[in-house]
Amino acid sequence: MCQNSVHHYEIVGSFLRPESLKKAREEYAAGTISEDELKVVEDQAIRELVAKQKEIGLNVISDGEFRRSYWHLDFFWGFNGVEHNVMDQGYLFHGEETRADSARLTGKISFNPHHPVFEEYKFLTEIADRTPVRQSIPAPAQLLAELIRSDNEEKVDAFYPDRELLYQDIAKAYRETILALHALGCRDIKLDDCTWGMLVDKNFWTTMTNGEYDTQALQDLYLRLNNDAIVDLPEDLHVTTHVCRGNYHSTWATSGGYEPVANTLLGNQNVEAFFLEFDDERSGDFEPLRFVPKEKQVVLGLVTSKDGKLEEKESLIKRIKEASKYVPLERLSLSPQCGFASTEEGNILTEEDQWKKLSLVIDVANEVWGSTN
Repeated sequence: MCQNSVHHYEIVGSFLRPESLKKAREEYAAGTISEDELKVVEDQAIRELVAKQKEIGLNVISDGEFRRSYWHLDFFWGFNGVEHNVMDQGYLFHGEETRADSARLTGKISFNPHHPVFEEYKFLTEIADRTPVRQSIPAPAQLLAELIRSDNEEKVDAFYPDRELLYQDIAKAYRETILALHALGCRDIKLDDCTWGMLVDKNFWTTMTNGEYDTQALQDLYLRLNNDAIVDLPEDLHVTTHVCRGNYHSTWATSGGYEPVANTLLGNQNVEAFFLEFDDERSGDFEPLRFVPKEKQVVLGLVTSKDGKLEEKESLIKRIKEASKYVPLERLSLSPQCGFASTEEGNILTEEDQWKKLSLVIDVANEVWGSTN
């Protein structure tokens, strides 16, 4: 996994946006401050976030995704051939609907040497002062899912009547972006991926497909896209993936254990570690972990990021031991189940709650794996 996996505690990456940043974004959207003025606020918020992450003892840090509105869409908009569009309806979560932003094609997809992710990474490493950083990006499969969502697919039909060429271009654009990040010094990349979380929910999927629940062909396609994007990368580049079932304003999109996708995802995706959501009964049991190859690691997302109530330490330790029946303890780590703000709205908890959650993760990891982590 990442070069710091010996510590056995991890973060998923996004953090609650401070009020100063929320206010600046509102002012920028209203046209009362410039892009440069917004960036000054973003820079300061990220500096303060990095200092706090170091203060509590995190061994790998992020920029909190403070320059993004969404965990995935902003990244998609950075490719050549992809634009920001607004649909008639947002994503439907349990009890809530997101904003209606999306991503659709304006032409063939290709690598953009001026993609915003490069400036995001460079600024973070400059202020990290040798503390390892992890760059989170949405998975290639997630881009495909967005491009064929509802009316977006009309643009795909226009530019890619041969879908095979679309799959090749997605993988190529991703791989070139990842290699460009590596050239800047990046050695730790995480692919965030909700596509598998959609496939595990039989009720969700049968509704989407008018009663059918045979997802193997789509699983194979998602696996191919993700693996093709990370084939033949430099040996010192560590690639992991995070899989959840939706995380928006403390709500969720789908339910179900990993069993329906475990053989394909856990058994065959060519990443070094899987960050997996296990914070409640919706996530199922640990049995699907039997598919994880012996050389790979699993980060157990046992601590929910959806509310501020602290989990019982003893309960977390018990669940870690349960998971170790399928993956040896030395190949397990602990983390929150997802980020604290997959979109700029953030989950419904306070910044104090957020840091208490992460301190709990560190405390439990030290108790289970030893304080010398």
